[in-house]
Amino acid sequence: MCGVALAFALAITPASYSDAAPAPAARAEAPHSVAGEPLYADIIRRAQKLEAEVAALRTPDRKASATAAPLPGFDRIKAEAAQLAELDMQGHRDLAARGTDGDLKCILRGISEDMAGKLAAVEAATTGPSQDVALDELRHLLIDNREVITAPPAPPA
Repeated sequence: MCGVALAFALAITPASYSDAAPAPAARAEAPHSVAGEPLYADIIRRAQKLEAEVAALRTPDRKASATAAPLPGFDRIKAEAAQLAELDMQGHRDLAARGTDGDLKCILRGISEDMAGKLAAVEAATTGPSQDVALDELRHLLIDNREVITAPPAPPA
């Protein structure tokens, strides 16, 4: 439909307008990385810290246990992960307010929404191996949280 309108507009344009030099084509540039901005640097720092703490809970004894074992410090980890999820959503809203139409905006929202489920899966685990799997999935979400922000932004397609 836009093509038909453009063709019509060009057909009725006086020759004096159509002889003008064409405007230079807009150059697609890579989006600006937000990794160094305070909000996103804080998300990276928190995700990295939590990832290390969650990784430390994955022990050989836990993996071999027939029952779920206590997770020292998990209440604090859970609270900090909930704060991180809020920061991820804040990042999503910030990028949306900027008019950013990139993947990062959507991924931050997805991570924010997935965090509660990953935490609940850890708490619901009833065996050592299921606890280990749930901890590993939470750890991977935290790694993704960090890496998606630090990855170089790609130019628009």
